[in-house]
Amino acid sequence: MKISVKWLGDYVALPPSVDELARKLTAAGLEIEGVERPGEGLRGVVVAQIRESVQHPNADKLSVTQVDIGGSALFQVVCGAKNFKVGDKVPLATVGAKLPNGMEIKQAALRGVDSFGMLCSAKELGITEDSAGLLILPADTKLGVPIAEALGLDDSVLEVNVTPNRPDALSHLGVAREVGVVTGAALKVPEPKPAESGRPVAELVKVRIDAPERCTRYAGRVVEGITVQPSPQWMQDRLKACGVRAINNVVDATNFVLLEYGQPLHAFDLDKMAGQEIVVRTAKAGEKLRTLDDKERTLDADDLVIADRDRAQALGGVMGGADSEVTQGTKRILIESAHFVGSGVRRMAKRHALHTEGSHRFERGSDLDAVLPAVDRAAQLIAELSGGTVAPGRVDVQPSPKPPRRVTLRYGRVEKVLGVAVAEAECRRILGALGFKNVEDGAGQTTFEVPRARVDVEREEDLMEEVARVFGYDNIPARLPRGLDTLAPEPLQMEAERRLRHSLGGVGLNEVVNYSFVAPKSLEVLGGKEAPIALMNPLSVEQSVMRTSLLPGLLENLSRSVRHQVETVGLYETGRAYFRDAQGGQGMKPASREVPRVAGLVWGVRGGRSWTQKDARVDFYDAKGAVEALLHALHVEGATFAPAEPPAYHPRSSAQVSLADGTVLGHVGEVHPRVTKALGLPEGVFVFELDTEPLYAAAKLVPQAAGLPKYPAVLRDLAVVVPVELRNEEVRKVILEVGAPLVEDALVFDVYTGKPIPEGKKNLAYALRYRSAERTLTDVEVTTAHQRIITEVNQRLGAALRA
Repeated sequence: MKISVKWLGDYVALPPSVDELARKLTAAGLEIEGVERPGEGLRGVVVAQIRESVQHPNADKLSVTQVDIGGSALFQVVCGAKNFKVGDKVPLATVGAKLPNGMEIKQAALRGVDSFGMLCSAKELGITEDSAGLLILPADTKLGVPIAEALGLDDSVLEVNVTPNRPDALSHLGVAREVGVVTGAALKVPEPKPAESGRPVAELVKVRIDAPERCTRYAGRVVEGITVQPSPQWMQDRLKACGVRAINNVVDATNFVLLEYGQPLHAFDLDKMAGQEIVVRTAKAGEKLRTLDDKERTLDADDLVIADRDRAQALGGVMGGADSEVTQGTKRILIESAHFVGSGVRRMAKRHALHTEGSHRFERGSDLDAVLPAVDRAAQLIAELSGGTVAPGRVDVQPSPKPPRRVTLRYGRVEKVLGVAVAEAECRRILGALGFKNVEDGAGQTTFEVPRARVDVEREEDLMEEVARVFGYDNIPARLPRGLDTLAPEPLQMEAERRLRHSLGGVGLNEVVNYSFVAPKSLEVLGGKEAPIALMNPLSVEQSVMRTSLLPGLLENLSRSVRHQVETVGLYETGRAYFRDAQGGQGMKPASREVPRVAGLVWGVRGGRSWTQKDARVDFYDAKGAVEALLHALHVEGATFAPAEPPAYHPRSSAQVSLADGTVLGHVGEVHPRVTKALGLPEGVFVFELDTEPLYAAAKLVPQAAGLPKYPAVLRDLAVVVPVELRNEEVRKVILEVGAPLVEDALVFDVYTGKPIPEGKKNLAYALRYRSAERTLTDVEVTTAHQRIITEVNQRLGAALRA
């Protein structure tokens, strides 16, 4: 937002220097990104009048002029331009001046004739690119004044970074109010009172709002008998300083008021409005409108239009229509001043790729109370500049008036929140200067009526923020945060997660982080039963649903690695899977059910290729070993691996991982060939995926010390032939149960099928470790216990001792 300092001075007394003004505004929260000084490069250039001009004696294309700058003596200047005549007023760069193009003016002899300065063109002054001769100034320009002053360039322009929550600062009056607050100067607000005559406005135009949810107020003024012509120089200069191009006196006046009040306006040629009627409505799907940029637009049913009796004439709050544009032949105008709902304007502006000064302000929230004074100010200016007359009264339609917002400030909380004591009187002064009206006083508190321009102030903390920024953030002392004198212990879950990462890294897996958004196809191919949660506004189809498993991301990582000819891949990820929740979003409940998980993947050559050992592919036991390492790191005891056939896994090598109490953690195994084929992956991919919440709950993170055994162990092997479908865990469970308390452990070290083992059978070989905590065991005790185990395994499981 460009703010003219000269213009700003019309409303409030300014600090002595522009730099001080910029510093104060920045400290108050309106960051000044830069200061433009257009006249700074024109020092030493003044207004001069050509008193005499003769042909140069030694050059046909040069003239020798005598120019007057209002002093007692004339200056002799050699000039090469031919577009002037004696009596014209032109810019003179005096000796010592340095022009914007870098040229330094010196006394010089041109073809034998002394020249004391240079007469300048607009291009040499850096004003335009036009270099067709000297810049001829108006005849009433005062001699000797700096050219910057004569051209209206003796101004400084502030580049204000107005954040989206402060639309009240998108105007000169809004910034002037901020200046008055930080300096204590009084604010001088214009009080427009246009002279009225002729027929009442109610007889000239009618207004109807058919879309009150999109337009909360619509006001207008009619000015008749106007003459459309260029606006005066002072107005053009002010618009130019703010980056707005001058068009004519009517349009320039509406833009002037926009920059003054922050209220967007639009002028319609009233004679081009069918029925002399204004209807604020939503568009008909497919309706056409040619806007001021001369483009025909096909409207959407969500577009808000300003229409006459027959057709749409403008996009409400965005841009006017070409059919009702003010032209040289316009004699009567209707000035529109309205309040449009920002969300609707934002949708329209985005849909039609139109970002205008008006839409910029409506999108952020305009001031409902500025609607009437802005239209009065515009009517007064247009009548003065065009010779027109303002019809008595205004049209003002407001379907559902709402009272201003009220917020209560408790002065006792100010110091607690801000960290510095601010006197009650100072809080009242600051808020009063910002336009907050005191409507009710209570014990230690005040209720303020919020100005409608301050759409960002909704609660007590917002009032405290206003106090803080004006009081000065640099006045708030630096202190350590209040809190406990001792740090709270680290949550056990963090330690569990740390051990999880260390264990998986220790077995050679690298951590990855993937998006929680995946393609629906990636989940469908895994055979998931639950429908995923779809995003309302996805970036792409490949990221259109929330993941219900961590595996799609890991499989995509593998695909990318294979394409880059990586031969060994070991990855893991911790994150959340997301599921639908019928009660989600109600009260304080999250919108979805989020399940924390850990997943891993191994593929390729075990340990990488090496000339020292034979290449071997990873298999089921590499993935199972990673899970076992994880369980060991967390001291989770009694976990079991049981055959399972989840849809995404190959039935020949997959297992369900459960805790000792039967809680299912997840699965480990080979990815089904159907999945690898659908995703274009190689075969032999092994993965695991576990829920970490029950895993961390079962973890034993506090070390449990145990004494070293005093007595030696006795080792015995046991080989039994059992049915192929019998699980190792079932056999092991019987061994440990029957052998208690002497059997410390039973470890399977061999599984064999084939001759001489009968078909449908397999051999399981166990290493049993016997030990007593009280004495050294004898051979008789061990043999008795061993035989008892053989008998029970045979009777319970139908297992036979292998010969």
